[in-house]
Amino acid sequence: MESHEFYLKRCIEVSRNARQHGNTPFGALLIDAQGTILMEQENIEITENICTGHAETSLAARASQEYSKEFLWECTLYTTAEPCAMCTGTIYWGNIGKIVFAMTEKRLLELTGDDDQNPTLNLPSSEIIARGQKAIEVVGPFPSLEEEAAAVHQGYWN
Repeated sequence: MESHEFYLKRCIEVSRNARQHGNTPFGALLIDAQGTILMEQENIEITENICTGHAETSLAARASQEYSKEFLWECTLYTTAEPCAMCTGTIYWGNIGKIVFAMTEKRLLELTGDDDQNPTLNLPSSEIIARGQKAIEVVGPFPSLEEEAAAVHQGYWN
């Protein structure tokens, strides 16, 4: 098992790839209990023309097709930015047991402003999880990686 920082740095690379491929700069990973990277996912919202194409939602949907809910409960979803309400809900319904993120949704809002592509909700994922019936662990932000995660967004938003 590698450190949280190791996996988050990989997410940042995936977010760079998303941007290079014409999408918003977000990336996510699914890690099993032993620390093996099972899946990587870029944001695909723009190129696939799908409003639910966020990296976390797309990854959770793919994972639910490949793995059982019991297996996913032992997994961790790593992501560059705190999952939005839609993504957190998908992680919840997908039964992924842990979320780890580099920067907060609040920091993301500072970067995106009022850009129509990302009308950020100021609703922390931990608040969403707290209202559910599952003890999903939420870890983040990581101040040591926040600027690196934010740098991928520089010059992207209006």
